[in-house]
Amino acid sequence: MLTNADIAELTALRRALHAAPELSGQEAATAAAMRAFTADTAPDQVLTGLGGHGVALVYRGAGSGPRVMIRAELDALPIEELPGRPWRSTHPGRGHLCGHDGHAVILAGLARLMGRGRPARGEVVLLFQPAEEDGSGAAAVIADPCFGGIAPDWAFSLHNLPGLPEGRFVLEPGPNSCASVGLRLMLTGRTSHAAEPHKGISPAMALARLIPGLSALGRGGDLVPDFRLVTLTHIRMGEPVFGITPGEATLCATLRTLTDDRMAALKAEALALAAEVAAVDGLSLAHDWHDDFAAGANDAEATRLFRAAIAAENLPLIPGEPLRASEDFGRFKATARCAMAWVGAGEASPALHNPDYDFPDGLIPLGVRAFHRVIRDLCG
Repeated sequence: MLTNADIAELTALRRALHAAPELSGQEAATAAAMRAFTADTAPDQVLTGLGGHGVALVYRGAGSGPRVMIRAELDALPIEELPGRPWRSTHPGRGHLCGHDGHAVILAGLARLMGRGRPARGEVVLLFQPAEEDGSGAAAVIADPCFGGIAPDWAFSLHNLPGLPEGRFVLEPGPNSCASVGLRLMLTGRTSHAAEPHKGISPAMALARLIPGLSALGRGGDLVPDFRLVTLTHIRMGEPVFGITPGEATLCATLRTLTDDRMAALKAEALALAAEVAAVDGLSLAHDWHDDFAAGANDAEATRLFRAAIAAENLPLIPGEPLRASEDFGRFKATARCAMAWVGAGEASPALHNPDYDFPDGLIPLGVRAFHRVIRDLCG
């Protein structure tokens, strides 16, 4: 188990990471810090540069057995943190306002325990994943040629969750987070003098139809299997002037569903609607996709094992529901039997992605205990 000295050092590391946040795809210094902190745990294999700046530490047992991966994230958010803490971000416009600093430090604590006692069998892979916040990191890690050599049989993760009592775990089989993707639509017509709009092709009426039309495709509501939500996030048309009829417009929306198959259908419907609306006014249409997250789904047996480990550590489990939010860990369900737990960050905690959010340091030893127990149960 972790000593008081371990917990003090891990807390100091968490606060140092918090003060030096790096955005998705830019986590070189964070990855180096995690590698340096865990170097004395003498992993049997170290992989760096996975899917960008990812780092994997591999600890091998003496006997054959399953390969178990525990995953945490490295990246921060492009949000200005509010002042008030000694460990506040020193990088303007960036902040660890989702708790990835805490998740990564939980993995560092787990590495200490792996260094003090290898699993009896199989392999343990501790993955520090890059670029979770934009949905690109897990796919890049999986596509990396080096990942095949450490592809796990089982994969586990956790994410802190404000609004839940601090230290309470939520872990249910089945859907646990939504699939989501950003859609950018680009409408192009022709500008004209504002006195002669008939000589141009304006996207104004197309936008007026797209706004309610896209929203109607996904009204939200309860997280039932058919849950669909379309959120308009940005609209721009022409230039902020008075003498020009606009000739182009951009609309951005986030599409969200509870399952991957329903996402495929929603994407197709959104594009079909946009094409139909653009054609009415003779506009050309282009589109692209951003921040593509697979749905998170907890495998039944992985969930049972993880729940048993949490209970064996006398950590409280409470009932919960899937999140409307998305989490990049969902990609790993295509390669392993996965389970991801939510752990309460406090009922009065600021919400994730808020400028005054901070990861509760008291969750560090709890996360280490939960992961260490599931490793011991699977690998001895």
